Amino acid sequence: MKVRLFRPFSGEDMLKALPKTTRAIAVLDRTKEPGAGGEPLYKDVMTAVAESYTAGKLPFKSFPKIVGGRYGLSSKEFTPAMIKGVCDELKKETPKNYFTVGINDDVTHSSIDYDPHFEIPSDTTRCLFYGLGADGTVGANKNSIKIIGEDTPNNAQGYFSYDSRKSGTVTVSHLRFGAKPIHSIYLVDKANFIACHQFVFLERYDMLKDAVSGATFLLNSPYGPDEVWEKIPPNVQKQILEKKIRFWVIDGYKVAKATGMGSRVNTIMQTCFFYISNVLPKEEAIDHIKKSIEKTYGAKGEDIVRKNFKAVDETIANLFEVKVPGVADSPIQKPPVVPPEAPEFVQNFVAEIIAGRGDHLPVSAFTPDGTFPTSTAKWEKRNIALEIPSWDPNSCIQCGKCALACPHAAIRIKAYDEKLLKGAPKTFKSMPARGEEFQPGTLFTIQVAPEDCTGCGVCVESCPARNKKNVNRKAVNMTSQPPLRFTERENFNFFLNLPEYDRRLLKLDTVKGNQLLLPLFEFSGACTGCGETPYVKLMTQLFGDRMIIANATGCSSIYGGNLPTTPYTVNSEGRGPAWCNSLFEDNAEFGLGFRLTIDQHTSLARDLVKRLSSQIGGDLAGALLDAAQTDEAGIAAQRERVAALKTVLEKINSPDAKNLLTLADYLVKKSVWILGGDGWAYDIGYGGLDHVLASGRNVNILVLDTEVYSNTGGQMSKSTPRAAVARFAAGGKAQGKKDLGMQAMNYGNVYVAAIAMGANDAQVAKAFLEAESYDGPSIIIAYSHCINHGIDMTKGMRQHKAAVDSGHWLLYRYDPRRTEAGQNPLILDSGAPTTPVKDYIYSETRYKMLTLSQPEEAAKLLEGAQRDVDDRYQLYRQMADLDYSL
Repeated sequence: MKVRLFRPFSGEDMLKALPKTTRAIAVLDRTKEPGAGGEPLYKDVMTAVAESYTAGKLPFKSFPKIVGGRYGLSSKEFTPAMIKGVCDELKKETPKNYFTVGINDDVTHSSIDYDPHFEIPSDTTRCLFYGLGADGTVGANKNSIKIIGEDTPNNAQGYFSYDSRKSGTVTVSHLRFGAKPIHSIYLVDKANFIACHQFVFLERYDMLKDAVSGATFLLNSPYGPDEVWEKIPPNVQKQILEKKIRFWVIDGYKVAKATGMGSRVNTIMQTCFFYISNVLPKEEAIDHIKKSIEKTYGAKGEDIVRKNFKAVDETIANLFEVKVPGVADSPIQKPPVVPPEAPEFVQNFVAEIIAGRGDHLPVSAFTPDGTFPTSTAKWEKRNIALEIPSWDPNSCIQCGKCALACPHAAIRIKAYDEKLLKGAPKTFKSMPARGEEFQPGTLFTIQVAPEDCTGCGVCVESCPARNKKNVNRKAVNMTSQPPLRFTERENFNFFLNLPEYDRRLLKLDTVKGNQLLLPLFEFSGACTGCGETPYVKLMTQLFGDRMIIANATGCSSIYGGNLPTTPYTVNSEGRGPAWCNSLFEDNAEFGLGFRLTIDQHTSLARDLVKRLSSQIGGDLAGALLDAAQTDEAGIAAQRERVAALKTVLEKINSPDAKNLLTLADYLVKKSVWILGGDGWAYDIGYGGLDHVLASGRNVNILVLDTEVYSNTGGQMSKSTPRAAVARFAAGGKAQGKKDLGMQAMNYGNVYVAAIAMGANDAQVAKAFLEAESYDGPSIIIAYSHCINHGIDMTKGMRQHKAAVDSGHWLLYRYDPRRTEAGQNPLILDSGAPTTPVKDYIYSETRYKMLTLSQPEEAAKLLEGAQRDVDDRYQLYRQMADLDYSL
């Protein structure tokens, strides 16, 4: 019996609905109420039955057994097998009360047993589609559900299971269709049709475990029908043979590339499904697919529709059924989920979640206090890139731009003594390091992490160096990944073991210098080609070994701390960012709390140093209290003093000494950063942001400005510019973009910078260093290209330059310290616009689509957008030209 109205609860109606023969009742709650005498619905049912019994109105022969249980916790599945398990428990003489079902609770032993193989006979067709986030699989399957449900006599149902990370992680589409109404409110676990849209998934997931006998398996494979059998793992071969599975292959990426679809295989794989499944006549199915394409992509332009049509037409010619041999003899060995050298917790816990078996983990496997280690993303090895960058030392000018622009820290740079090259793999590349800062005999290497790279190509686009013999090639070039995977894996492991360059000797305000620093943010689950993560990565390179981050909800919290793996990591000394996520509405205050707490601890530590000065030693105490800590050398020296202080304190037996020992690390400068997107900073969290800016405290704020709510589907924010189309602004935003930087400058004591990495990377480095060194509030607003803009993400950095060239995005730094020297605090780092704003905005689908749907309105909004740009530049130009020396 299903309860649809929980409160007010009608006990009388519930009793009427129960059979007169009721002997036992199990009440299932999805709401936990720890500390109460029972869960809410259980208590209401118990009260209703007890009151009826007391009043002499009980409709049953005797008072029934009533037990309560929890189901579906943490969004776990609730299947017919679990329902049968509950019913079996109720049949017992003394059924378990306060139980859980679907969870292996080996700590409190509250879970009940059930047979996971139990299933209800069904004549519906059940399908599973495994895709990669952002490859279009989910969208294509939603369209398939509409086609089947609306254009055939069948009933249709779809459930979609995917990671909160939008790109690069597995998505699973669960489809059912059949002649009878479908009431299955759980995921598919026995499938007639399984499609794997990413060949690499065969390494990571038990793809055919849910296939029924005689099922169909469709694989997107770079190998054709004559060679694919030898390229799949033997366990997959065995399942195909034992379950008599029909096996089909298509090189979806080959078709996508040939038809201009890039890496999106959704339309291609959808066409394969309809062709193989025969749910519709083939010609009719293709007609429906094309109509769906027009409906889905029509507003984005005829070119996109045409490419999708071409992909549909080319698909069937490239789809093949594989003649399955009679023996499973593949030489391909399925690798472990994580590398064998991964820590024990990663091997036993994280790996199970990565493999899709997280629901089966027992309660005892979880950490008792709920904490998770950082530095785990490096073990995931998603291996999703079809192509990876290959370095050509003969063309390299050692500028560092490729590593700076890499969204996933998958391409890195080191300079090291040539003696350390002994024992290097044969294919490891190096060249002499160029620059006066390097000692003779120093070598330089750019190295890719082949299984962590997402293949976005941003590094190649950012590389300015051309091969003199072949101008079409650069110092880094995209190359097919499979032939390089194992050699580059060996090279990357050797590279990681090379020592980091002494950061005290580097010019951190140059790209060449700061890209020799170790990134303490690596291999995140951000979208391929993400425009936000290069800023986060650079921030950790500069300050990560002493930084504390308060992260607002949004993209940066999803790719920043989404379990089971976290991309924030530590250096060889175990130092790295301390990271915590807060809400949209209070993250700025959350970060301010970090600052206030640190300042209080630091103040107490300094007082204790003064109090214990005679025991510590006057020279050491004075040096600790007077340390400047304005550069890397100063911070390193203070760490050495703190280490010496701890040695002394361990020999002093007093409460003050013990107290100072716990606080000593606060004598080293801590860098507090408040991080979030424009939805937080401009909109929901602006009140708190303004409060923190007005506080005067030494906090640093980084706003990753994509001009739209990126993580929740592309809704309009106050940062969305005039003329841009977004959710809640389908006709183009009519108002101009909020000027957050100008509002911050109005305080006069806030450091403010607007940056765009693809337009001026040197200015980006300067802004970060100036903001962090400023003893007061600072805010950096970073232009971040986004998949919601409707651009080729490979060329994202070009959009930075286009935005600046048009004047849409101004580059500036406002430093209140300059006024003390009689200088204008505002430095305008970008010049007058050199191109009309339409050249920039109409290179992005978010603007261009309005010219197709509402051309007159688009023209009017374009005029307003150009006026916004002109007026804003003139205002900033005048402010930057003011004479402060008078």
